Amino acid sequence: MTLIEYLVKQSVINKEKAGQLEYEVKISGKKEEEIILEKGILAEAPLFDFKSKNLKIPLKMSITEDIPLKILELIPYDSAQYYKMISLERRDNLVEVGMVYPEDLKAQEALKFLFRQHKLDYNIFLITPTVFENLSKQYKSLKKEVTKALEELEVEMGTGEAGNIPVGKEEFQRMAEEAPVTKMVAVILRHAVEGKASDIHIEPTKKDLKIRFRLDGILHASLFLPLKIHPAIAARIKILSNLKIDETRLPQDGRFGITVGEKNVDFRVSTFPTALGEKVVLRVLDPQESSLSFEALGLERRNFEILKKAIAKPYGMILVTGPTGSGKTTTLYAVLHILNQEGVNIITLEDPIEYFIEGVNQSQVKQEIGYTFSTGLRHILRQDPDIIMVGEIRDQETAVLAAQASLTGHLVLSTLHTNNALGVIPRLIDLGVAPFLLPPSLSVCIAQRLVRKLCQHCKKATSPNPKIKEMIAGELENLPPLMKKEAAALAKFLKVYEPVGCKKCNSEGYSGRIGLYEILEMTPELSEIVLKEPTEPRIKEEAFRQGMITMKQDGILKALEGVTSIEEVLRAAEEK
Repeated sequence: MTLIEYLVKQSVINKEKAGQLEYEVKISGKKEEEIILEKGILAEAPLFDFKSKNLKIPLKMSITEDIPLKILELIPYDSAQYYKMISLERRDNLVEVGMVYPEDLKAQEALKFLFRQHKLDYNIFLITPTVFENLSKQYKSLKKEVTKALEELEVEMGTGEAGNIPVGKEEFQRMAEEAPVTKMVAVILRHAVEGKASDIHIEPTKKDLKIRFRLDGILHASLFLPLKIHPAIAARIKILSNLKIDETRLPQDGRFGITVGEKNVDFRVSTFPTALGEKVVLRVLDPQESSLSFEALGLERRNFEILKKAIAKPYGMILVTGPTGSGKTTTLYAVLHILNQEGVNIITLEDPIEYFIEGVNQSQVKQEIGYTFSTGLRHILRQDPDIIMVGEIRDQETAVLAAQASLTGHLVLSTLHTNNALGVIPRLIDLGVAPFLLPPSLSVCIAQRLVRKLCQHCKKATSPNPKIKEMIAGELENLPPLMKKEAAALAKFLKVYEPVGCKKCNSEGYSGRIGLYEILEMTPELSEIVLKEPTEPRIKEEAFRQGMITMKQDGILKALEGVTSIEEVLRAAEEK
C-alpha cells in the first residue's frame, strides 16, 4: 500500500485529494513524501509516523550522538546521499541502518550489495529527511576527516618520530603532494569556509601542531595534529601559493584560490619563522563579504543617509578610520560594489588586494621596488579615473595627492588610522595637508569598530544591573536632539540581551559580526572650524550640532534592539 493510499485509509485525506497528489507525484517525478510536505498537508514527524505504521518499520526520530566514521563509511558518502540511507550503530556483525525510503527497491539492492561486501547483517529503521541531513553532516566532521587522512599518512610515512623525516626540498614536495596531506589541507580549508572563519592559524607548539580558526573575531583551537606532519602541511600550502617550499628562515606571502561548493574562495597566505618552526596564517577571502549591503554592515539611520549622499557626489574624499581588523576595507568594498557601473572607470591601489571585483582595475603596491601608494596615485591620475580607492593614507605625499585628486573631480576612497571620526581632520593636517584644502575636498569621515552579533535564536532579554543602567541612561541623555525621540522609546522598557548558546550558533551565543559607526560630514559650519580652529573639542561641538552619534552610542542603540550585547559594545568602545 502506498503512503497516499494509507493516508486515505486513516482518513487523513480524502480520495479526491489523494488523486491530486498521485497526479503531482507522477508529473513531477518527486516522492510522495516530498509532495505532501511541500503542500503542508502534514508536518514531517506525523507523516513519517504514518509511514512507519504503514511499512511496519520502526521510526527513529532523534539521534544526537556522534557516529564513528568507521561505521558511517560502511555506506560511502555518495551512496548515502543518493539513496538517503546511513549506518547508525554496529553491534558485532549487526548494523542498524537508517533509511528515508526503505520501500525503494534500488536502495534495498544497493544496501544488500554493500553489506555483502563487508560480510555484515543489518536491521532497517525509518528516519526522516531532517534526521538524515543532520546525520550526513557527520561524514564531514573536521576531526573525523582529518583523522582518516592522518591514518593514511601514518601508513605511508611509517610511525617514525619527526626527527626521522628527511627535510630536503624533494622530500618536502613529495610529502606535500601525497593524497593524505592534500586531503587534510583541503578539509581544513573547506571547514574554515563552511564555518565562516575569517582566518586559519597553523602553528607548531612543543607537543603538537595546533590549528585555530578565527570566528567572529575570536580565535578557537579546533584541531591538534602530530607535530611530525607540520613540514608536509606547510609545504602543501606553499605549493598552492607558489612560495619557496625549502625557504623556512624568512617570512613569505602568497595567495591561491579554490572552489568550495559553488563558491570561488581566495586565501591570502603568510608564513612566519618562529622558534618552534614556521607558523602559517591564511586569511579567508569570501567574495560574499565584499558585496555586503550597507544594512548588513550595520549602517543605519543618519549614518546610512549621509554615506548614500556622499557616494552620489562625483568628487570628494570618503575616509574610513579604525584599528586593524575593524572592517574598514569591507566598508570600502561595499561602496565600490555600489559605484561599480559600466559608465565609470574605477582604479584601486591596495596592499594587498583583498577581493577581486569584476570591472574594477585593481593594482597591488610593491614597496620593495618603489611602487608605493604615492607613486601609484600619481600614475592613476593619468589613467582617466572617475573613482579612486587608495588602501591607506600613510604619509604626507599620499594625503596631499588624495586631497588634490578629489579637488580635480574624482571620488577618492581611503583609510586612515585615528581613534574616532573627530580625529581625521587633525590627523590630515598633521600629515601636511593644508587646512584650506580640506573643506572643498573632504566629504565624510567614518570611524568604525566590529562587534559580534547575538544569535537571534537563543539570545535572552534581561534587565541591566544598576551600573550598566546608569551608563546607558547617560549615553542616551547625551544623544543629539534628533535621536532622542527614537531613544526614548527604547529607554522606556529598558532591556538588554545576553548570549545563551544553541546548536544554531555552535553554543557560542553569537553569530556573525556587525559594525558600530560614527560619521562626521563636511558642512559650511565645519568648514569654518577647519579654517580657524581645527581642534577636536571644536569639531566635537559641530558633530553634536550635526546630529552625529558616537560609536558607543550606536552600539548601545544596537544593544537595546537586541542586535549585540552591552559587553561587546563596551569592549569595542575601548579599542584604540
